[in-house]
Amino acid sequence: MLRIAMLSYHTCPLATLGGKDTGGMNVYVRDLTRELGRMGIHVDVFTRSQDEHVPHVLHDLGYGNRVVHILAGPEEPKAKTAVANYIPEFAEGIKNFAAEKNIQYDVIHSHYWTSGLAAERLSDAWGGVPIVHMFHTLGEMKNRVARSEDERADEKRLNGERRVLRRAERIIVATIAELTQLRFLYQADQRKMIVVPPGVDTSHFYPIPADEAKQFIGLPPEARMVLFVGRIEPLKGLDTLIHAMARLDMQAILRPVHLAVIGGEPNADSENMSDEMARLQKLCDELSMGGMVVFLGKRGQDTLPYYYSATEVVVMPSLYESFGMVALEAMACGTPVIASDVGGLGYLVQNGVTGYTIPDSEPDTLRDKLSALLNDAPLRQTMGVSAAEHAKSYDWEIIAAQIIEAYKSTL
Repeated sequence: MLRIAMLSYHTCPLATLGGKDTGGMNVYVRDLTRELGRMGIHVDVFTRSQDEHVPHVLHDLGYGNRVVHILAGPEEPKAKTAVANYIPEFAEGIKNFAAEKNIQYDVIHSHYWTSGLAAERLSDAWGGVPIVHMFHTLGEMKNRVARSEDERADEKRLNGERRVLRRAERIIVATIAELTQLRFLYQADQRKMIVVPPGVDTSHFYPIPADEAKQFIGLPPEARMVLFVGRIEPLKGLDTLIHAMARLDMQAILRPVHLAVIGGEPNADSENMSDEMARLQKLCDELSMGGMVVFLGKRGQDTLPYYYSATEVVVMPSLYESFGMVALEAMACGTPVIASDVGGLGYLVQNGVTGYTIPDSEPDTLRDKLSALLNDAPLRQTMGVSAAEHAKSYDWEIIAAQIIEAYKSTL
């Protein structure tokens, strides 16, 4: 039986989605670990402990696989940039756990660049155990779309990413686009790279009748909704969607529609509210959106299929996405997706078939596509059926088998 040390340093796969550093990567690590367990692979997921009240070892992912919270720095949430200083402590904690449990790992699978640096230390300590790495997002790509200096990746991250690229035996990339970015922006060795997209749990994400979904989330049957799900940060382009909603011709739309936003902490006080959430709420006021935009805050993963099934369209107006897990989940629920034609989204969403891909930062183009879908129920139905069918090819059973092959190729 293969034994995998899965490293998710800065964020726990069990965390509630929609927080500052919780999103697609959490879902990826959690669902991949579950599927690997189902297929007979032993996985221990190591993450930095952020809450002293959470047990350090949890079995929430089943099949005997564990989530292990390692003491590394203060047991409280910290920004990704701040926790990079505790990587040596994190690696030491994992070594101690492995020694205490008398377990030897066959492969280290690290996620994001900070986990990759911890993986290097562990591999050296464990006699060269191979490293399989996935970046999820790239600093150089983030810098290409940054609107301010605060949004840019620093040299520490860029150097860390290059170091991980040199050290890892295998790099898993979500799409050909990411492979190309690594080749041209980082001069990465293409022979190390293998394209394996993220998967989706089709036993959890599947079409729910709209009336039942609306009832579950507390919407009246006649209510109409456009949905955004994601972290509240400038990279996600939510301001473009708000502008597009403000420009909709409500006279031309048969019934009123509102925008629901899942993510962030919209009710935090002024001291604790993120700059981006404050900016977006101010934008809604300036555009006189009234009750047209509803900030719902964080939502548990168990409730997301109901939101995806209750909405008429899911919108991902991102400036950069390495893949776009939200789009895949929405499509699996039979919901069309309008997404920016960036990164993995351009490969995942089939333009005119499962939704639309459009240029980023163009609210008028987004408004036109929204109008087309909102005014055409048969089109929404046809696209939704195609979306659900397309998503089946990303079922975790198929994807996890490819990951196992990637592990075996390093041994």
